Amino acid sequence: MRITIAAAALATVAIAVAATILVTTLRASLIDTADMSSKTRASELNAAAARGLLTDVIANIAEEGVGQVVADDGKVLAASENVRGAARISQVVPPRGEPEKLIIRNAPDDDETEDYRVWAVRGDGVTAYVGTSLEDEREVIFDLTRLMIIGLPLLVAVFAAGTWLMVGRTLRPVEDIRAEVASISHRRLDRRVPLPPTNDEIGRLARTMNEMLGRLEASSERQREFVGNASHELRSPLAAFRAQLEVASAHPAGVDWPSLAEDLLKDSNRMENMVQDLLFLAREDAAATPPSTPVDLDDVVLEEVARVRSTASVAVHAEGVSAAPVLGRREDLARLVRNLLDNASAYASSRIDVSLSAENGRVELAVADDGPGVAPEDRPRIFERFYRADPVRNPQNGGTGLGLAIVEAVAKSHGGTIAVADGTTGARFEVSLPTLRSERPAATVPVPS
Repeated sequence: MRITIAAAALATVAIAVAATILVTTLRASLIDTADMSSKTRASELNAAAARGLLTDVIANIAEEGVGQVVADDGKVLAASENVRGAARISQVVPPRGEPEKLIIRNAPDDDETEDYRVWAVRGDGVTAYVGTSLEDEREVIFDLTRLMIIGLPLLVAVFAAGTWLMVGRTLRPVEDIRAEVASISHRRLDRRVPLPPTNDEIGRLARTMNEMLGRLEASSERQREFVGNASHELRSPLAAFRAQLEVASAHPAGVDWPSLAEDLLKDSNRMENMVQDLLFLAREDAAATPPSTPVDLDDVVLEEVARVRSTASVAVHAEGVSAAPVLGRREDLARLVRNLLDNASAYASSRIDVSLSAENGRVELAVADDGPGVAPEDRPRIFERFYRADPVRNPQNGGTGLGLAIVEAVAKSHGGTIAVADGTTGARFEVSLPTLRSERPAATVPVPS
């Protein structure tokens, strides 16, 4: 409705302006044409009088026009039918060669009077007066104006109706999209909005809406899977808790209480680690502010390497670690490196190799082990939450199944990526992060043996 009203108002103004210009232009054109014809006919009459060919009745005068040829002594030599026998219509005698325009009011016209626009042209001893009726000119303009006044509302009405139908047809898909979106609930995210057949803005809007609904559906599905997996992972240690406590409660005399306490402590540690991982992932999912604190990633890597060396049963080599400044959160980056090293130490046979370098605006961190590696079919899902590859890389090591998911979340929140690279043996995880532009030279960091 608003578009139709606005379009009709603009059309009314535009048509009114165009009509005014048309009427003004037409009036000027009529006047110019009539004036040219009058001056030409007056000159012809002067020429005819000079050659003695002038007749008493002047013909070829515009309809409702007037014409007279008057001698210098005031005698009317010739006249048009409507002023035959009348006195001269004007006393004005212009200089020779300078036609003069006259407005004559109440000139005789048969039995009536008329207003004329007359051109007076001086010849040899005579003056010719030829003009057109002002009333005739006014009638033409009046008829055209009346026609436009009647036609303008009709034209605007047709234009408004066409605009209403066109805009309504154009916006109908928008209303269909709105109605469909309004009916979609969190339980029916599989529904999609109708796609119009055109590839215009509304068609692109519909496709964008469907893509958004697809992302919401995928996110909701991942959330349900995540909650289900978390519930399953927490239920197992809780069930073990309950079973051991029920047995101990039923037979307290035969219970090895120190051993029971140790087992319960292990299960509680596993649940605590899982809850911490879940809270970390929830925080990363909700994080909206990009990290902006300078961090020397090489210091973080060397600290985590030293930690792993104190507990791991395999050799950890970090000779390839060099200076690598980045923007980030130190605690999160430490967790990324820690999870990669813990994952590698869980599957390595004899050694872990860590390298870190900065070049071409990127920081590249690689952690490789000489274990069984990651099967190609498992690589697309290795970073999913609670996903564990079968069978070799799935030992009962007490992990939560969230370590690599946390690595990917931290890398993405820092504007980076992580991938499993091809290797001859073992697994090689490569993390790429944007480097911090700095004047600090990329000197090799000494690694303690």
